[in-house]
Amino acid sequence: MAGPARDEQYTAYVAARLPWLQRVAYLLCQDWDRADDLVQVALTRLYVRWHRVGSVENVDGYARTVLLRVFLAEQRTGWWKRVTTVREPPEPGPDIADRDRDLDLRTALRELAPRQRAAVVLRFYCDLSVEQTAEVLDCSPGTVKSQTSRGLAALRRALVPTVSIEEGTAR
Repeated sequence: MAGPARDEQYTAYVAARLPWLQRVAYLLCQDWDRADDLVQVALTRLYVRWHRVGSVENVDGYARTVLLRVFLAEQRTGWWKRVTTVREPPEPGPDIADRDRDLDLRTALRELAPRQRAAVVLRFYCDLSVEQTAEVLDCSPGTVKSQTSRGLAALRRALVPTVSIEEGTAR
């Protein structure tokens, strides 16, 4: 595929899947501006390799893998540690029933190590199997299981209400 047909196909794909890619990126990095940057880099890499898409069975999976690898590569560079951003909780959408719990989950997810966060997002948001997640993360299924288990344990610890002995109430 070459020229205008290739560009039209790519543009149609991006127009249809951009919100989904942004949500996945946000779940990985917990910052909308940074998520936009990750998606931009991932889409640039996807465009460069778009000629290969004809042989790819799952275009969404391919794009998700590119996005995840951009995120993990950025984590390894330490850029995210050197750059300070103002962290204000995003405004939750009107369809969220329990906004406080949603914000607690976002905070807890943000505290996970990058590979644990990636494993949890891929397994439970993107609904990938252990084997599919292992392929995307380029690791063994056992590593996916352990990263997911550790990530879920950390999320549980962060989300369990603490009980004050003096007050006898959950906070």
